[in-house]
Amino acid sequence: MSDNKTTNLFPDIVGQDKAKKKLKFFHRGYEASGIIPHLMFIAPKGCGKTMLAKAIGKQLKSNETGKTKRFLEINCSTIKNVKQFFNQVVVPHVANKECTILFDEASELPKDVTMMLLTCLNPNENNRNEFAYEDYVVDFDFRIHSFLFATTEAHKIFHALMDRCERVDLEEYSYNQLGTIIHRQMKDIKFQSGVLDEIATILRGNARAAQKMANNMKTYLQAKKSKRFTKKDWEIMSNELGILPLGVNRIELIVLNALKQKKECSLTHLAAKTGLTPQCLRQDFEMYLQKMDLMDITTSGRALTKTGHDYLEKNALTLN
Repeated sequence: MSDNKTTNLFPDIVGQDKAKKKLKFFHRGYEASGIIPHLMFIAPKGCGKTMLAKAIGKQLKSNETGKTKRFLEINCSTIKNVKQFFNQVVVPHVANKECTILFDEASELPKDVTMMLLTCLNPNENNRNEFAYEDYVVDFDFRIHSFLFATTEAHKIFHALMDRCERVDLEEYSYNQLGTIIHRQMKDIKFQSGVLDEIATILRGNARAAQKMANNMKTYLQAKKSKRFTKKDWEIMSNELGILPLGVNRIELIVLNALKQKKECSLTHLAAKTGLTPQCLRQDFEMYLQKMDLMDITTSGRALTKTGHDYLEKNALTLN
């Protein structure tokens, strides 16, 4: 059951009730003590980890002014080393200043910066740590500094840094939630019954995909000068954008067709068929096909499942 108070804390975020309840617990503690644990948001791509991190960041008020603390978002791929991080981030934006810091794409943190953070974020009864670098000594005080991290690749986060954080794991969105996200983006549009359910099946459980689809639908309706979206409109859009059933992309379709031609197929063969590296195929394409039970991987190789055969036969005309 959804918690109304939790929903009110994050009124614009659809779903993720378990994560929101956990954040509500930490926020309640923050209001009492001025301290929130270091949070590590973990989710597949497009499931809203950065959005949810920003949402809790907006709820962290200054102990002095009562206003939202300054929010600093850092893409960790832009951090090169401790020197750059200290000179460009810590000294001008963190030292002696109240702030909430979000380290996005945290798996990209350089090793020396990670080691620095282990010292800065080490939990203790004083809720503060000092870090000295060159001529600076900076006080990291958890009453004025809040630390958030977000990643899609939790396995790449150094274990000691993960241990210093509270995990906030997000889930994929249901079809109903994806439809709700689209509907919220298009409040002035009337939808034919069932069309949002149909659209949701191709979004791969991804909230970002739902937002992007809503933008495409707005463009389509603006050109048509219409305020109503029907199943026929979705058929036309799907055809024009090349959208396949279940959201399968064209490379995944090539993989399925290659598997149809051979009872069992090696990864090397698939790489040759697609022109992609084996690693790319494993990480970016095979995972979704397995998730949807369209293909199977065994010790003998890759093979099309019965569901995969049915998919190709049922959608033969659409897939051509």
